[in-house]
Amino acid sequence: MTGLHRRTIPYAARAGASLSPREMPIRLSGVIKESIVDGPQLRFVVFTQGCPHHCPGCHNPETWDMGGGFMTSTSLLWKSITENPSIKGVTFSGGEPFLWGEALAEIARCAKSRGMSVMTYSGWTYEQLQKKAETEPGTKALLSSTDYLVDGPFILAERDLELLFRGSRNQRLLDVTGYPNTKAALEIERFDMSGRAVYKE
Repeated sequence: MTGLHRRTIPYAARAGASLSPREMPIRLSGVIKESIVDGPQLRFVVFTQGCPHHCPGCHNPETWDMGGGFMTSTSLLWKSITENPSIKGVTFSGGEPFLWGEALAEIARCAKSRGMSVMTYSGWTYEQLQKKAETEPGTKALLSSTDYLVDGPFILAERDLELLFRGSRNQRLLDVTGYPNTKAALEIERFDMSGRAVYKE
C-alpha cells in the first residue's frame, strides 16, 4: 500500500480503447495516474474504497469506510487509464480490491488485452482467496486476471521498509498467473529492467 497523494478520476477522457469493460459501478478512494512504487514499471494505481481488515498502522485508514470515497464506473476508470500510452501496468490497491472483484476483473481484462500487467494487493492470503473463490465469482474473476499478488494483512510488528512493493515481512509478492489451472504460485524476488519477474530459488 502507499500513502502517496491521489487524484480523482476525470469525467471525460481523451483516449478510447479497442476493448471496453462491461459497464459496472465501483466505489474508489482515488487513483494515482503514474507510479513506480506500486509494482514494476510505470503503473496506474486504483485505490478501492472499503476494507474489512482494519490493520493497525495501515497507511490508508481513510479507505476502510464502506460508504466513503466516491462512486464511478468501470468505463470512466478505463478511459482514465488509457489516457497515458506510457502506462505499462495497472495496480489495484485499497481498501480491499477483492470486495470489487467483478468490476476490477473487467478493468484487468482490458488492461491485459493491451499488454499491461495486473498487480493486486489483498489483506487476505493467496490460500484464503483461493478458498473464497470457490463460492465468490468476483474473487475468482479478479484472481484469475491478476499477474502479481501481494497477499496478507499489514502487520505493524513485522514492518520492513526494505521490502519490495510491500510493507511487512509476512506479506508475499507472488506470481499467480497459473491460477486457476494451478494453485501453485512463484514467489518473486525482484523485477528486471524490462519488468520481468525474477523468482526466489
